[in-house]
Amino acid sequence: MESDEKAALDAVEYPIVEDFYTIQGEGAHTGRPAYFIRTAGCDVNCWWCDVKDSWDEEKHPAMTTGDLIKRAVESKAEFAVITGGEPLLHNLEALTVRLKQEGLDVHIETSGSSPLSGQLDWVTLSPKRFKKPMDENFPYVDELKVVVLKNKDIEWAEENAKKCPPSTKLLLQPEWETPSSIKLIVDYVKENPQWGISLQTHKFIDVP
Repeated sequence: MESDEKAALDAVEYPIVEDFYTIQGEGAHTGRPAYFIRTAGCDVNCWWCDVKDSWDEEKHPAMTTGDLIKRAVESKAEFAVITGGEPLLHNLEALTVRLKQEGLDVHIETSGSSPLSGQLDWVTLSPKRFKKPMDENFPYVDELKVVVLKNKDIEWAEENAKKCPPSTKLLLQPEWETPSSIKLIVDYVKENPQWGISLQTHKFIDVP
């Protein structure tokens, strides 16, 4: 890449809540070290969200792609996870291109309510009933992870699974503060083994 083009990409700014090296706590890549980049801004606003501070983009500083890349590379992580908030409110082309140029795979966790952008190696879709995913995003979903509180959430999960590619990994995740959802999920997965269970293991082992 020409130095001028690289410099232009590195100058692109994103509103960032936090970025840090940690262990992937949930989903298909649980237990793997990863560099997390949490963008600010969200138009979904789940009531059970544990990072509500990320919703208001104006509360968080802008960071350049160059600074984010430098820290991600220094962490020695093999992949970066872009999350939010809702990361697809931002054009992720510059950030994802530079991460990949530096040898990191790029994962994203999204509600899918905005169009995909950037160069993505793994797309985790966590769909919300109150702001539905865009149909155009479903062909690219590698992992469908649905938070479950009640039976209607499992129905919602199945509705979304029908739109995903056959290779998509299907996961149900209990809402952290709703213990009754665990038995509901366990019973359902035993009867429907195409689904698996995702747990928020980072909360058990106390990592961010």
